[in-house]
Amino acid sequence: MSWYQGRDFKKPSGGKREPYRKKRKYELGRPPTMTKLAHVEDRVVIRVRGGNSKVRLKRASYVNVYVPDENITKKTRILEVVETPANPQYARFNIIVKGSIVRTELGLVKITSRPGQHGVLNGVLIEKTS
Repeated sequence: MSWYQGRDFKKPSGGKREPYRKKRKYELGRPPTMTKLAHVEDRVVIRVRGGNSKVRLKRASYVNVYVPDENITKKTRILEVVETPANPQYARFNIIVKGSIVRTELGLVKITSRPGQHGVLNGVLIEKTS
């Protein structure tokens, strides 16, 4: 299944719009990755335009957390997805995107990387657990 990202063939009124050409391969997209919280990490390397490659993180269990007070980075386990400003449903389904707030062993962490684009989870500690 492909995702067409070109001009729609329907008018806002619902009428049919006459296409002036066929669909082009460069106008196709892919569905979002939807990185899930799981016990096993899973990465997929895909080919993108220009012959380049992109790493997609399908499932994650750890996050690289930057601790501003100590100026260090620690790898910690994710316990749950607390909040996702992009879509409230994502937090319920344990889907991790950039901007998500997750609970880890260190405390609350805000995700700063794009797991579907970068293939890694990085975050900044925003609230430490006592």
